[in-house]
Amino acid sequence: MESGPVLWVLSQVLELKSVRRGRAKPMSGVMKRMGMIFRAKANRALDRAEDPRETLDYSYQKQLELLQKVRRGVADVATSRKRLELQLNQLQSQSAKLEDQGRKALALGREDLAREALSRRAALQQQVTDLETQHATLQGEEEKLTLAAQRLQAKVDAFRTKKETIKATYTAAQAQTRIGEAFSGISEEMGDVGLAIQRAEDKTAQLQARAGAIDELLASGALDDQSGMHKDDIQAELDRLSGGTDVELELQRMKAELAGGSTGGQQAIEGGNGQQQTQQESQDTPRFDKQ
Repeated sequence: MESGPVLWVLSQVLELKSVRRGRAKPMSGVMKRMGMIFRAKANRALDRAEDPRETLDYSYQKQLELLQKVRRGVADVATSRKRLELQLNQLQSQSAKLEDQGRKALALGREDLAREALSRRAALQQQVTDLETQHATLQGEEEKLTLAAQRLQAKVDAFRTKKETIKATYTAAQAQTRIGEAFSGISEEMGDVGLAIQRAEDKTAQLQARAGAIDELLASGALDDQSGMHKDDIQAELDRLSGGTDVELELQRMKAELAGGSTGGQQAIEGGNGQQQTQQESQDTPRFDKQ
């Protein structure tokens, strides 16, 4: 009888030991599953909250920002190139001036000054060569960035056209879907209206059924009318018969009284006539007096 709890305790102890030894990690599986469920729920919530039109507008805004950065880079490279051109012009002007000074010094027999001027001119020429190399590099970068900006501009323009087309199509599809749902009655708004109508119809039917049932119960006498105004058919028939019987009895009584009164009067009249006739006969009959 006690083997079940003992085995359970032993299994828990063995599992705890395996966890401590690193042989099993039950919590890692649980956490991984919880993370997967959370990510699935979050993805579903984001999918419901996402509006493709807003996403497209945000992507277009990011592309415009990138295009602006590329244009700014082209402007920066062009500025650097222009600065190098100014430096090259200055160095070339100095180099030409040193060369002219060396010619004049050599013409005046000042070979040492001419040599110094040529040395300085050679140093400037080295700088000019370096600047020309940098200028060529910047010019190449500027051309690449300009080409990239043009291509990006074309892509942005194409994306804008496609974006507006997709937005218009999505809006039309959404409107068509809402209209279809409204006609079919499966939209949320129309569903609420349908449910309200259904509840109103159910309540109306329930009240009608209750009123009919109460009328039937009152008519059958199962329920008493507390106001005393309502009577069932049987009670009404009994009252009618009772009222008719009373009227008939009263009519018979009145007839009997009338009949009794007529008989007494007739007898009185007949009695009076008899007395008068007797008196007349007695008057007409001669009397014989005793002698």
